[in-house]
Amino acid sequence: MYLGDFINGNFVKVSTSDENFSVKSPADFKDVLGDIPVKFNHVDDAVSAATLAFKSWSKLSLLERTDYVQRLSEIFLSKKEEFAETISRETGKPLWETRTEAGAMVGKIKITLEHSLKLVAEEKIENALPNVDGVVRFRPKGVMSVIGPFNFPAHLPNGHIIPALLTGNTVVFKPSDKTPFTGQLMAKCYEEAKFPPGVFNLIQGKVESGKRLVSHKDVQGVLFTGSYDVGLRIKQDTISQYWKTLALEMGGKNTSVIWKDAPLDKAVYESLMGGFLSAGQRCSCTSIIFVHEDIYDTFLNKFYEAAKKIKIGHWAKDGYFMGPLISEESVEKYITFQQIALREGAECIMRGKKLELEHQGNYVSPSIYAMSEYKSDSVYLTQEIFGPNVAVIKVNNFEKTLEDINSSHFGLVSAVFTKDKALYEQAYNTLNVGLLNWNRTTNGASSRLPFGGTKKSGNDRPSAHHAVYYCTTPMASLEDYTNIEDVTLPPGLEL
Repeated sequence: MYLGDFINGNFVKVSTSDENFSVKSPADFKDVLGDIPVKFNHVDDAVSAATLAFKSWSKLSLLERTDYVQRLSEIFLSKKEEFAETISRETGKPLWETRTEAGAMVGKIKITLEHSLKLVAEEKIENALPNVDGVVRFRPKGVMSVIGPFNFPAHLPNGHIIPALLTGNTVVFKPSDKTPFTGQLMAKCYEEAKFPPGVFNLIQGKVESGKRLVSHKDVQGVLFTGSYDVGLRIKQDTISQYWKTLALEMGGKNTSVIWKDAPLDKAVYESLMGGFLSAGQRCSCTSIIFVHEDIYDTFLNKFYEAAKKIKIGHWAKDGYFMGPLISEESVEKYITFQQIALREGAECIMRGKKLELEHQGNYVSPSIYAMSEYKSDSVYLTQEIFGPNVAVIKVNNFEKTLEDINSSHFGLVSAVFTKDKALYEQAYNTLNVGLLNWNRTTNGASSRLPFGGTKKSGNDRPSAHHAVYYCTTPMASLEDYTNIEDVTLPPGLEL
């Protein structure tokens, strides 16, 4: 049931709407979650509430803010199954996967408290100037807007919100219009945890609501996870607000290199997880696999045979690895890119197609296409598809493969499969990416490490462990305990 926007500690229903949209499950078109009426001026109300709350919230001690967040953690844990089912209904992801996401929300709180906050702890520098101590303290910025994605509608915004709140900021959160009820459930948790009014606020909406929120004059930061195109629009909408912090985690066209000495069976398994987990709807999914010619045929055959066995179905039933794509538009895009691949000379190893299953939804099968070489002007090889599609390319020159990867407009994550550490280190020192994994897929990340990309994948504001940095501003102080009698006056100055 739709409760309304969450503003200043209360759910506020919309009586007269400026916009309306309906949400149905991509896993079953008959499963309608509800209608969402939108009021644009609720953005102003939410930002005003957050601005007022910041004055008192930022003055609380870390221990006091931690008490609220610890209560929130307990509520998250008690609602783990409700979160998992809500996320599954809205995204179609299998329950085994969404239970992992729900559990990660509690994990983020623990990691932030026990590890990340150490990065912004007060630091004292003795004799920063002669006989004068220096102190660095990290101050909160103010009202932070969080724009959430559909693919991890709880975990990813939570990864922004928790560090923002613990460091003393207040938050206005706009979930994806594909997953509003996951956002609403998060707001109910903050209500139950009895956070002070205005510290956490939720507004629903589509493009216009997001535009008004990120460009609001009283919003000090925009914390975003989503596509490059939307991230670019946020940058354009805030171009004159030079003071505003933008942490933009955007798309990826991620690559794996499987060299001739790679642990083959592990490389196949990790590539299946990289390419097809979440139906390929992760910014870190593997899109292109470069395979050494000596093992190319063996790898491709194993990869194809395993991909054929992937089970696809409704989230509520056990035994399925993959659910649907998020929308009918995503299905159309997925099919179109396979046609583009064929026009550009790809060989179809496994065709992805729309599936008619027991529940009518946006179900598709995985796809694999072989390309004879990497071309930087290829539409298929350079644009993000966000579906369960993998391109495979035969290679024999490691340096040339690294050059091809660096020619991409994206730079989120790459993986190298080899027993030769020197090759991994060569890739580490060469590739222009935010993350590089060794003998592990591109998918998956640790909240104890930074997460962010280069080029079209991000703007050098890594999230996860380092989120506390973009939620704070370091402030320097010189603390002088000397007396005037200790001061040597410069020539020409008398007191």
